[in-house]
Amino acid sequence: MEHDSVMPEENEPRFTRIQQEKRDVILGAALNVFSAGGFRGSTIDQIAEAAGMSKPNVLYYFASKDAIYRSLLQQLLDTWLAPLRQLDPEGDPLEELLKYVRVKLYMSRDFPRESRLFAHEILEGAPQLRDVLETELKALIDAKVAILNDWIERGAIARSDPHHLIFSIWALTQHYADFETQVDAVLGAGHDPFAEAELFLDNLYRRMLAVRE
Repeated sequence: MEHDSVMPEENEPRFTRIQQEKRDVILGAALNVFSAGGFRGSTIDQIAEAAGMSKPNVLYYFASKDAIYRSLLQQLLDTWLAPLRQLDPEGDPLEELLKYVRVKLYMSRDFPRESRLFAHEILEGAPQLRDVLETELKALIDAKVAILNDWIERGAIARSDPHHLIFSIWALTQHYADFETQVDAVLGAGHDPFAEAELFLDNLYRRMLAVRE
């Protein structure tokens, strides 16, 4: 696997507005390249071509392919985990979870490349993210599992395994981004998979989580 040295974030230079715009162009191009080919299957030359820049120009803004990839993954995690962080322990438990399902579904609609990039990273064994998965992500999930367990013990939602409840939400929402071609092929013309999925998932989780009298 190709791994170049990564400049420590604190040593990165401050950029002007125009330079930051150039970095954003590079990250946008890299997102297209990495989400299609993963880290191993992508090169700086491909990113430079997609960005409409020379390879040396790309490497002026980022020290390496590895540095670009890490920047993208950090942005992705910040975006992807924000809805879970916002799960409110003081809110209505069922509505909080249904809102999380809806937000995750529409994130798959709005950020399909980011979802596929994350899928590529995981399928490759999470070489860049394993430390984050085992620390930051695990700590966040542990905190939210504690909230779910409290809701379950209070009888606010039906009993289930909190970890697998979260996993199921991820699987059932990100499917529409990661397998978009398959979904479109099976449904055919005239369908809005996200609108249809929203109705289906709301009904599914509402039935599963509702407390039976």
